[in-house]
Amino acid sequence: MKQALLVFLGGGFGSVLRYFLGKWLNNLESALPYGTFLVNVVGSFLIGLVLGYLAKTTTVSENYSLILAVGFCGGFTTFSAFAYENYLFLKHGDYLSFFTYTFVSIVLGILAVFLGLYSSKLL
Repeated sequence: MKQALLVFLGGGFGSVLRYFLGKWLNNLESALPYGTFLVNVVGSFLIGLVLGYLAKTTTVSENYSLILAVGFCGGFTTFSAFAYENYLFLKHGDYLSFFTYTFVSIVLGILAVFLGLYSSKLL
């Protein structure tokens, strides 16, 4: 139960920060969603930083991984987890899985948005 609470707290902080950054930066006079772009890139950097540091040290509790990587980065952006998973594919030389996972995730994600928008019109 403690682990779930850590993920919950980290996720809450990440989600709120993502909300405020998106609200601030996505309202700029531009067609580009700078807030979303920023949180995706920063979240990817943070999950790499956190997991990289935790992988090289044995003095830090697994709880830090739960609150920072799973919770905060997961709440801040799910793109960070996607990016890290793709890094692992590349690190292990699994290029087929890398390309398949990336392509299918992006295409199905976009299609899912269209499907959700279409379905919402039927309600």
